[in-house]
Amino acid sequence: MSGIKGKVIVITGASSGIGEAAARLLARSGAQVVLGARRTDKLEKLVGAINSEGGSARYRLLDVTRREDVEAFVEFARATFGRVDVIINNAGVMPLSSMEELKVDEWNRMIDVNIRGVLHGIAAGLPVMKKQGRGQFINVSSIGGHRVSPTAAVYCATKFAVNAISEGLRLEAGSDIRVTVISPGVTESELAESITDPAARERMKEFRRIAIPADAVARAILYAIEQPDDVDVSEVIVRPTANKN
Repeated sequence: MSGIKGKVIVITGASSGIGEAAARLLARSGAQVVLGARRTDKLEKLVGAINSEGGSARYRLLDVTRREDVEAFVEFARATFGRVDVIINNAGVMPLSSMEELKVDEWNRMIDVNIRGVLHGIAAGLPVMKKQGRGQFINVSSIGGHRVSPTAAVYCATKFAVNAISEGLRLEAGSDIRVTVISPGVTESELAESITDPAARERMKEFRRIAIPADAVARAILYAIEQPDDVDVSEVIVRPTANKN
């Protein structure tokens, strides 16, 4: 199924930011979107807005750190629409801090959401896609998956892991499965709100002055999906023009 019209697209972390922007854009482009996140009040409003505009959307409560949750989420999409064409592993957290602060609980949270969440999405979706004979994973990484910044060591490590997992999947999955990594630069989102370290929070506040809208990243996701089946867009880096680092 080339293009995007009619494709069933599953999105994690869909209640805000890149996930929300992607849901709106992909639905407007003719996709059937299935949205997951922990904040179902936001999902309900988003799905209502999409459907009222003539799109097709459903939602389900989702915690990507729980494998059984992700499996039920993907099965909900398959049972509702008959197939799952694309899984966008977008859920992520970014509580930055210097290593010496020893915020181990926050480190573990990033590992659970940013790495295990992606692995759970792959584990739930790969058997479905293999049975269908086609499918696509879009894993949202970061420019932090390409270079490390102060206070971001663990966050960057999780995004380096996403890149490695995605490349391994691309090499192993065969010609019927496409794998794309989207690496956003600083983007308007709620990610920075989870930063509890004052120095890291101030540093990020300054960095975010040049943030691009989440819709810019959503357009990159759309581009990767709408390519012909024999074209695999392996990675797209999207960042502000003003960011020369």
